[in-house]
Amino acid sequence: MQYRKLGKTGFDISEISLGTWQVGGKWGADFSHETADAILNTAVDAGINFIDTADVYGNGESEKAVGRFVKSRSERLFVATKCGRQLNPHVNQAYQPAVLRKFVEDSLTNMGLETLDLIQLHCPPTEVYYRPEIFELFDRLKDEGKILNLGISVEKVEEALKGIEYDNVTSVQIIFNVFRQRPAELFFEQAKKKNIGVIVRVPLASGLLTGKFSKNSTFTEGDHRNFNRNGEHFDKGETFSGIDYETGLSAVDELKALFPEHPNLAPIALRWILQHDAVSTVIPGASRPEQVLSNLDVFNIADLTAQQVSSINQVYQQRIKPLVHHLW
Repeated sequence: MQYRKLGKTGFDISEISLGTWQVGGKWGADFSHETADAILNTAVDAGINFIDTADVYGNGESEKAVGRFVKSRSERLFVATKCGRQLNPHVNQAYQPAVLRKFVEDSLTNMGLETLDLIQLHCPPTEVYYRPEIFELFDRLKDEGKILNLGISVEKVEEALKGIEYDNVTSVQIIFNVFRQRPAELFFEQAKKKNIGVIVRVPLASGLLTGKFSKNSTFTEGDHRNFNRNGEHFDKGETFSGIDYETGLSAVDELKALFPEHPNLAPIALRWILQHDAVSTVIPGASRPEQVLSNLDVFNIADLTAQQVSSINQVYQQRIKPLVHHLW
């Protein structure tokens, strides 16, 4: 395992870390604490030391599993969670300091922790980033010892750029992958300039970039890859990175032709991300332990050559960029 600094938090965290959206098992299935424990132990045994969760994952069960697990291990593990998505309706007006404070305190209770290493606003509406009173709350929570750092999880580059104008924002979680390349432009430049940690989520475009899906692949009723392809329930950019499924499959076929010796494209896709030095960590999810180990195969391959990177980017330029680059 290799480690990088998470910006001005000063944390040394694993280049590949763990996102826990489906740590209790497959999307749509009942949360299994046994599965969660197996995934978490596999991850930490392999050197992963940064775990990202949220209060809405598994209706709080993910936070409970993570908190219990962290206390069972002797290693220094960094825990990040998120707040805000419980708001219903999830609109700008619903974001109020007192409500967010309650969410943070509930997360501490859920996990049985006294302090959160990192609390992140969970993809709030764009208008929230223009409200200083929301960000000031987290200075008070830090003074009270309830959090160590504030981060933001964003949908759009615009939100990331606005969010890092606040001095107390230490990290940005953003979608970045072979099919979502816009963050590598102005945002990465500004993040490095301001020493902002960059946490990359959806690195495999909801599994598309593993190369294991086909036109005949099916997804269960409770899987967002089934019910959210057009953004019916939340931002469609979270599902297949906002790419039309069939278009994504065609683009993946071109990537497979570039790397015929890699039936699993995940290590290639993850290596492509890690070759951007603005990135602090990548947080692929896992619904079973084997997927954690599969993602860690990234450390068994060499850096991509300039020609390979160029060929990958050409697929994006021709197939994907005209459809999504301007949207997020």
